[in-house]
Amino acid sequence: MRLGAVALASVSLLAMAPGGPPLLPERMADTGGGTQLITAEASRADATSGTLTWWDLHDGHWVKSGSAAARFGAKGLTEGGSRHQGTNTTPTGLYDLPYAFGIGPAPGGTRASYRRVHQDSWWCQDNDSRSYNRWTEPRPADCRAAESEHLIAYTRQYEHAFVIGFNYARPVRGRGAGIFLHVNGRGATAGCVSVSREAMRRVLAWADPARDPHIAIGTADGPTAITKY
Repeated sequence: MRLGAVALASVSLLAMAPGGPPLLPERMADTGGGTQLITAEASRADATSGTLTWWDLHDGHWVKSGSAAARFGAKGLTEGGSRHQGTNTTPTGLYDLPYAFGIGPAPGGTRASYRRVHQDSWWCQDNDSRSYNRWTEPRPADCRAAESEHLIAYTRQYEHAFVIGFNYARPVRGRGAGIFLHVNGRGATAGCVSVSREAMRRVLAWADPARDPHIAIGTADGPTAITKY
């Protein structure tokens, strides 16, 4: 075998060799079945900050495509299945991303369904309303303004956002409504996940609905470990 061929073979073997510990998505119980994944991980359940990372599955292997500092609820994180509304906690679990929205126009390259916020756009969080945990436009009579979010009022946070599918498909009253991935405000959130404006725009340009992206939210270990979802 020629020297060049030997070198090429050696490089090929190195590429096939194990490259260290498994990446986070490879240690998870479920990644949603698609080929894109967002992980939002905190060091512990009472943390209000952590890391958001977005991943692509290529040839059976997860590849990190980007990451950013993230913020969580002011009271940390809690198991999504037993969360209570109004606790300022971010629900842990694995969720889909039904659609994106924003006060501003969709960033260039956005492929997700993107809904623009208008003056009469509300997110109903009233447990007594038929529109609980839904975008309403205009706000229906059975959805109290005091129990809802007037989306246009959050000019910074909702410049761009993704709806997180927590308690969305079959809403359970009292579990929580209006959990989003959105642009950072002044500090911790009321239960959402937030990142910088630049990171939010990058995520929107990256996400491809045809690849079924999901978001996994959790902690490094313990009962709410992200790897169990």
